[in-house]
Amino acid sequence: MVYLEFFVVVFFIVLGARIGGIAIGLTGAGGVIVLSLVFGIKTTHAYIPIDVILIIMTVITAIAAMQVAGGINWLVQIAEGLLRKNPKRITYYAPILTYFMTLLAGTGHSAYSTLPVIAEVAKDQGFRPSRPLSIAVVASQVANTASPISAAVVVLSDLLAPVGVSYLELLTICIPSSFIACMFGAFVASKLGCELQDDLIYKERVKKGLISKSNLVKKVEVTAQATQATFIFIGAIVLVIFYAAAISDSITLIKHPTIGRNEAIMAIMLTAAGFIVFFTKIDPSKMANATTFKSGMTACVLGVAWLGSTFINTHVEDIKQIAGGLLQTHPWLLAIILFFASMLLYSQGATTVALMPAALAISVAPLTVVASFAAVSTLFVLPTYPTLLAAIEIDQTGSTRIGNLVFNHTFIIPGIATIAMAVTLAFVIGNIVL
Repeated sequence: MVYLEFFVVVFFIVLGARIGGIAIGLTGAGGVIVLSLVFGIKTTHAYIPIDVILIIMTVITAIAAMQVAGGINWLVQIAEGLLRKNPKRITYYAPILTYFMTLLAGTGHSAYSTLPVIAEVAKDQGFRPSRPLSIAVVASQVANTASPISAAVVVLSDLLAPVGVSYLELLTICIPSSFIACMFGAFVASKLGCELQDDLIYKERVKKGLISKSNLVKKVEVTAQATQATFIFIGAIVLVIFYAAAISDSITLIKHPTIGRNEAIMAIMLTAAGFIVFFTKIDPSKMANATTFKSGMTACVLGVAWLGSTFINTHVEDIKQIAGGLLQTHPWLLAIILFFASMLLYSQGATTVALMPAALAISVAPLTVVASFAAVSTLFVLPTYPTLLAAIEIDQTGSTRIGNLVFNHTFIIPGIATIAMAVTLAFVIGNIVL
């Protein structure tokens, strides 16, 4: 019976993943109905991560306000200036830019705005665009597991708090390990493929006149509103981190906080959005149509979180018997499990919600959970993720492409190298921090 129930869980998760977008969070509710009404499994609203969903919504609201005010355009302009001044280092600078864009925004979808800049600068300088584009996309995904305001980090932080790992300790491990791993991935990417002038597909496109010399990046005037909005948003993130440190058990600047960390994040982000609207005089009705708002809200994976929690809480002892001993003796297997799960779920937040509670429930060491965390960012494996497809479409040279075997695409090697290094470094740093 357990295996049949597990099949139901997997079926509804895969169904949502195949439909795509926000469906991953919707179809899970159908699975809850089947488990409850057909198999008689008891469920409750307590299994729904309400705090996480509310944090996602408030953070995305603040990001949307910043975008409407022009803050994203300002950041892209800065990125373009940096890349054009240092074109020879574009394979390293590109992932740095997308990494920190995701770190600030809490979503890898922020990379969309920088991809055209990366592709154009590389092409204009005669460099193979696939090198910086591949690792830039991967870095935008991996940074999600290091962002102070990403759904995945908030979820894992809440799960780890009862076992003695604080929010700050999680960030202390994940930020340096993921960033260094992205730089390693950039080194790997810089060695892949022939030079652009030797690429047969590029030569064919040049003969056919398919390579445009026009500027692909639209020049957008950056106003004072954009800088104001960006500084307000960054200030909000700094305040979140400072407050989390102030109420932490290790620092305890505030011994008896009247507002918890999660509630503080929600309040600070909504206040930041309000300040942006007030000081920049933007039209708040435009926020709901911002691309960051639309893409970010797909992270509200209520259904899949509810489905996973319902199954895990019912069969935690069975799961412990089946997988507990194996993960205790071979902790690296958790990273492998997360790798393949994320590949199917297409969401760091959904993968974290679905599998990390089970790992902790069967007494997997907190260090193993933290170190394996980067493996929830394998959204690049199947060549169908939006940022990956955008990079392929943007590259006029044809150097960024999907191979004839599907999995032998431009992103796979830099991505696997980055994830492997991130997990390895997290184990090393985690042994020092924890």
